[in-house]
Amino acid sequence: MRFTIYSYICNMKGTDTTNWTKINYEEIAQTMTPLWEALTDEERGVMAEALQVFTYQRNDIIFKTGDEPRFMFYLLDGRVTLYREGIGGRSQIVRLVEPGGIFGCQASFNDEPQLATAVAGEDLHVAALPLKLLFHLIWENGAFAMCFIKELSNLLGTSLKRTISMTQKHIRGRLAEVLLAIHRKYGVEPDGQTLSIYLSRDDLAQMSNMTTSNAIRTLSAFAQEGLVAIEGRRIRLLAPDRLRQISDMG
Repeated sequence: MRFTIYSYICNMKGTDTTNWTKINYEEIAQTMTPLWEALTDEERGVMAEALQVFTYQRNDIIFKTGDEPRFMFYLLDGRVTLYREGIGGRSQIVRLVEPGGIFGCQASFNDEPQLATAVAGEDLHVAALPLKLLFHLIWENGAFAMCFIKELSNLLGTSLKRTISMTQKHIRGRLAEVLLAIHRKYGVEPDGQTLSIYLSRDDLAQMSNMTTSNAIRTLSAFAQEGLVAIEGRRIRLLAPDRLRQISDMG
């Protein structure tokens, strides 16, 4: 049996009631494994009816710190940046979400408001599953619950590894690790070297847990050593193996 979602595609800078898009849920399902595979046919139909798909433009806010969680978001394309305000109002990037990543639901399991702000890093689409349905599926379907727990465990493990790296590594090791992580998550352009997303020096500094001036100096040092090439926000990794050595050495 084939289901089709008629979802309102909502530009968060202003709604247009004429903008309705027909989406076949099976196309989305292909990217939502293994969660999708754990569902029964009936549950898949229920999910298809409940899913909403939103489009955001670059720099749109998906949710803010303190908001009440309402959805589990699943990133279909593009990039989402999660950040928190630190001491003195300084922003700290806590996660970059790549296509296929889930976000926005963790705080709800502890009855807390959102602990971070989610911003669209570029034009993108997200599938949004109401949390009430998510909790129902977790309660009723043990296989789905285990898959979801595994997803959360992977996120926790990645967060723990990042915390250790960002607190114990030298600034060179931290920046090298961040560049390699971006390469691994988002890939490169057709030239095989240029990172496919362009981040500001401030973004790199936040992700590397250092000041912007240190990020600029360290990136410039990498360029002088022939490890990277820089053109504005475009960064080419010329020697990823050497960057990996720097990251491993800390």
